[in-house]
Amino acid sequence: MKTRTLGNTDFKISEVGLGCWQLGGDFGPIERSNVDAIFNAAQEAKINFYDTADVYGAGQSETYVGEHTQGLANKPYIATKYGRGAGTYPDGYSLTDLRDSLKRAQDRLQTDCIDLIQLHCIPTEVMQRGEIFDWLRTVQQEKHIQYFGASVETVEEGLICAQHDDLSSLQVIFNIFRQKLVEELLPIADEKDIGIIARLPLASGLLSGKFKPDTQFDKTDHRNFNKDGEAFNVGETFAGIPFVKGVELAERVKELTPEGYTTAQMAMRWILDHPAVTTIIPGASRAEQVLENAKVSELPSLPQSLHEELKAFYQNEVAAHIRGVY
Repeated sequence: MKTRTLGNTDFKISEVGLGCWQLGGDFGPIERSNVDAIFNAAQEAKINFYDTADVYGAGQSETYVGEHTQGLANKPYIATKYGRGAGTYPDGYSLTDLRDSLKRAQDRLQTDCIDLIQLHCIPTEVMQRGEIFDWLRTVQQEKHIQYFGASVETVEEGLICAQHDDLSSLQVIFNIFRQKLVEELLPIADEKDIGIIARLPLASGLLSGKFKPDTQFDKTDHRNFNKDGEAFNVGETFAGIPFVKGVELAERVKELTPEGYTTAQMAMRWILDHPAVTTIIPGASRAEQVLENAKVSELPSLPQSLHEELKAFYQNEVAAHIRGVY
């Protein structure tokens, strides 16, 4: 497993991290034995970056991460989030609320200082006002956190956050179906030494190439209840593309997959080929998926000709189908 330095931090994190949204049950029920197997596979693969949030399973994901990482000789870096909890979103933001939220997260994660806290898709106007970044600096000085970043929905929000020179990271939706960032945001992040954490690298599983138009998801899975944006930002599920259309487009991607790669591995390798990206954070519902994802770090970069083909594919066949502002 190769590592890259996360922005202006001293964290050398694995190119493939572990997204922990699914551990809260938001992709359907998950057994504790399966959670343990996923964590053990991450250790085996030398994945040292876990991404979670206080609202994943109402704190359950953070609790699992905290329990797993206690006593490890080589403890992974843990990134969590603030800003979507009840009483906070959309207009309950304050220094006191932030501090109290962090203390609860510290208890669940079993740590006195959180490695990286990220604003969690908060309203654009709250970012624009700017005082929330001063609050982050305050809790950083109080040693509740080591570094701070932001998870955003749009290029505009990323550019607002990037104006703060002490921002360490931006977590963004970035995959073959969502390429707008290449021209507008990644160069700024690279220039300002802001680490890019790419979430939804497989567009909620579409880019695995394994879904069919009649694929069914558990009733508690966000891919069932949020596929048209009923519960939260439409772009967080299937990259904002209508499911059936996404399956059709994924078949086209599958046709472009070179020998030696699965379609999922090609999709993730495509992201890592962008030097501004620090890590990708695919989720995994099984230990085997963790190990398959981890192999991407060792795969060779894709040919430039394939990058050009995928760029044209996005521009000509994908972009017009993306719903929501991004």
